[in-house]
Amino acid sequence: MRILVLSDSHGMPSRILDAVEAHPEAEALIFLGDGERDLDTVESYYHSLPNVIKVAGNCDFSSDLPLLRVVTLGGKKIYCTHGHAEHVKYGTDELLLRARREGADIVLYGHTHTGVTCYDDGLYIMNPGSIRDGHYGMIDIVPGGIMLNEAKL
Repeated sequence: MRILVLSDSHGMPSRILDAVEAHPEAEALIFLGDGERDLDTVESYYHSLPNVIKVAGNCDFSSDLPLLRVVTLGGKKIYCTHGHAEHVKYGTDELLLRARREGADIVLYGHTHTGVTCYDDGLYIMNPGSIRDGHYGMIDIVPGGIMLNEAKL
């Protein structure tokens, strides 16, 4: 299963569309906030988007979206957040603690606009960076495990 991971479009819906069109094989799209209206614009014009999971960011003013979602895709539990509520600009300790409490296999966050892919004691960690700057991520869940990949438009 391939999952497209995007965050922080900040007024550039065309960047979301570019990433989606570059990966028609993606079975799900996770959007980690700061561009809810951008994603809404893309969804209104592009009707063949994969399964879309989204959370609110600190710049998604008046959003009804949750700040956190924990979903299961490909048999793996994924903790999805923008990261501002977990104070990720000052470190990821709080984020990782919360994800572990939820029993997550994968933790995804945005907010810092800096790409991260790493593994820490049973937890796969990804920040896709800012799609506004052309950065995004892909997760492949395969029988042999989980692969995190950073990508650029």
